[in-house]
Amino acid sequence: MTFTESIKICLSKYADFNGRASRSEYWWFVLFTVLVSFAASAVSDKLSLLVSVATLLPSIAVAARRLHDTNRSGWWQLIALLPIIGWIVVIYFLIQEAKEPNNFGAAPVVPNLPET
Repeated sequence: MTFTESIKICLSKYADFNGRASRSEYWWFVLFTVLVSFAASAVSDKLSLLVSVATLLPSIAVAARRLHDTNRSGWWQLIALLPIIGWIVVIYFLIQEAKEPNNFGAAPVVPNLPET
């Protein structure tokens, strides 16, 4: 999945907490939000706040779908409220490969992959 494809998918599913998200979809969207946040903060603090608020719900939704891909509930994101240890656990969950079979539906379709 490319950078632009993942952004389009994540923003079109901005409040969709169902289904699964591939690793590339999640991490490309994280990179996008970081870059946009840095650019917005360079312009003004108010714009940075606006960008943060605008990307909050899509970020939570794509993280929930990513956790579904590892066969975990999206509620595991709440463990990040525990300082340091919680963040490490959530990042560990988010970087894992997809689990099959999965309780959260079929594997996400990853376009642009060569057929085998």
